[in-house]
Amino acid sequence: MLNHLLAFTLILGTTSTKTDLKALYDYIVEKTMAREAFSPIKNQRLRLDVYSEMEKFRKEFLEADTDKKLFHALTKVSNARKDRHLSVEVVPGGLSIDTTVTKAAIQLRPDFSNPDNIFLFVSDTGKNNKSYLGCRVLAVNDRTDFAEYLEPFVRYSTTNKFWWELANMISKRDHLLPSEFYRKTLDLTLECHKGTQLNVSLNYHPSCTVDLLGQDEPSYPGFGLIYKTSTYSLYQHLKGEKVLLIAWYGFREHLVQDIDKLMNYAVQNSLLNHSIIFDATRSRGGSKGAYAIQRLSPHSFKTTFGNLRISDVTKLFVENKKIQFLNDKVFDGTESETVDGGSWLIDWLSDDVLRALADDQSYTNNVPFKLAHLPKYSDGIIRPSEIHFHGQLVVLLGPHGGSHLDQFAAIVADNNLGHIIGMPAGGYSNTWEWEEELLFPNTSKPVVKYMWSIGHTIRPNGQLLEGNPAEVHDYIPLSSENFRQYYEILLKAAFQHLKLK
Repeated sequence: MLNHLLAFTLILGTTSTKTDLKALYDYIVEKTMAREAFSPIKNQRLRLDVYSEMEKFRKEFLEADTDKKLFHALTKVSNARKDRHLSVEVVPGGLSIDTTVTKAAIQLRPDFSNPDNIFLFVSDTGKNNKSYLGCRVLAVNDRTDFAEYLEPFVRYSTTNKFWWELANMISKRDHLLPSEFYRKTLDLTLECHKGTQLNVSLNYHPSCTVDLLGQDEPSYPGFGLIYKTSTYSLYQHLKGEKVLLIAWYGFREHLVQDIDKLMNYAVQNSLLNHSIIFDATRSRGGSKGAYAIQRLSPHSFKTTFGNLRISDVTKLFVENKKIQFLNDKVFDGTESETVDGGSWLIDWLSDDVLRALADDQSYTNNVPFKLAHLPKYSDGIIRPSEIHFHGQLVVLLGPHGGSHLDQFAAIVADNNLGHIIGMPAGGYSNTWEWEEELLFPNTSKPVVKYMWSIGHTIRPNGQLLEGNPAEVHDYIPLSSENFRQYYEILLKAAFQHLKLK
């Protein structure tokens, strides 16, 4: 017993570790209930009671006797909120965790054809394993219950996003899953054609050296590439139909200049009367989606709104944003998210938000999202740019991405700006997160970086967006039967809607 206590002390670095663990757990629960901008519609859909879900991992948390066990207990407690945005990250001087990532030469995807029986299948492999393509995954490392076992380690806001992320996590070996789950190789039991079963063992390699066939990558038969930017690739129909295809990568740093390039090209080549197929199935999030929509659609639209939950961190949050503004620093790791450089945002934070704090309100007033495109008193209506496309807009979606992509999709759907085909996006979006380096309360030893979602995104239709993605008009689920032709199927549906050949 003495040796066990000594090991416990040495591993976690303090003689008051057990006391600290209890204090740390209680701190996380208390601050979660006080700070978190909960989404009732998400919690209802997932049948989620956050407090009860966190309590499931209390015993594991308090009994963690290694850094890795504590990291995974922290992960489970964090993921109890079912929020894709919220991660637990290693910090200097904190828990000692090996963050090396390796990968097996295989890609798994979910088969969504039956929402009551979603399963994983092999969608891509290395060149020597083509026979695995389309095979169903029955077991991972001899675990037939792998989905249930790994669920607490997966960050997701919708059921579809859970399955998408689970598929990505299984092919990797990293610090996010427990050591006991892994073996030296990735061992899969597959059910293949005509019910035959295969036991497959795949070696792990550095991620940069893994070369897959690209069987499930987007492809656009009938279209030719015009040019690429960091934001999108532009394709034109090879047989002269008045339609452009935009393969969208994300709402990132160079969105404004890349969209301006698109509009200049369209003007110079007389393409503004073309319809747009906007493929966002592999898109990331970011900001300034409204800037793109103003040019992709000929219609006015209501943008998303947002608010901030009032809590113990509100005042410090406002002060931090002011410092960023005064120092001309970027917001959220990218270029300024606002078209005016941030003055509308700072005005709201300094006035309405601090008044809400003084009045002990639960939430602030709702304002156009982050005051990115409009001031706080606006009704949220944004008009098309002077130069814009006049054709129809078709959006291809899937559960890969979310965040600002979910906002883009909600704006399109709720304002009837276009026709959405495929599957709903990942269903996660908030205004801001609060990031904090957790310390053991009694010893002030660093632990990890922990996050809270502290504001709602509000769709143009008035509903909360978190866990509530925009629905598609033509639902076409990815499956083990159609994954090789999936993009051809999406394009066919887009052409049918556009009444093109």
